[in-house]
Amino acid sequence: MHPVFLSISLLICSNVFMTFAWYAHLKEMNTKPWLVAAMASWGIALFEYLIQVPANRIGYTVLSIGELKVIQEVITLSVFVPFSLFYLKEPMKLDYLWAAFCLVGAVYFMFRSRFS
Repeated sequence: MHPVFLSISLLICSNVFMTFAWYAHLKEMNTKPWLVAAMASWGIALFEYLIQVPANRIGYTVLSIGELKVIQEVITLSVFVPFSLFYLKEPMKLDYLWAAFCLVGAVYFMFRSRFS
């Protein structure tokens, strides 16, 4: 598999873990002390790091650090919005669309030299 696609696939997986580590405790552990939620989040985040570190190392063989970061931000929003809507039952906001448009611009400016 091409390093870019492998890196993106791993970053998607790591971002799912990251999103659960950062936000799932708000729904599932809101009656528990924050320290318990923090420990559970750290446990989940360990798996995120075990996937994210190789993803970035693989991606960095063919992408710049800026390109990797922009890809990560696109993945973050792509994972967070469905998580927010379907798992946390947050209402849909037009702001998600505006943020997506900003990320499209970021992708364009970060990668435009590759397509010139």
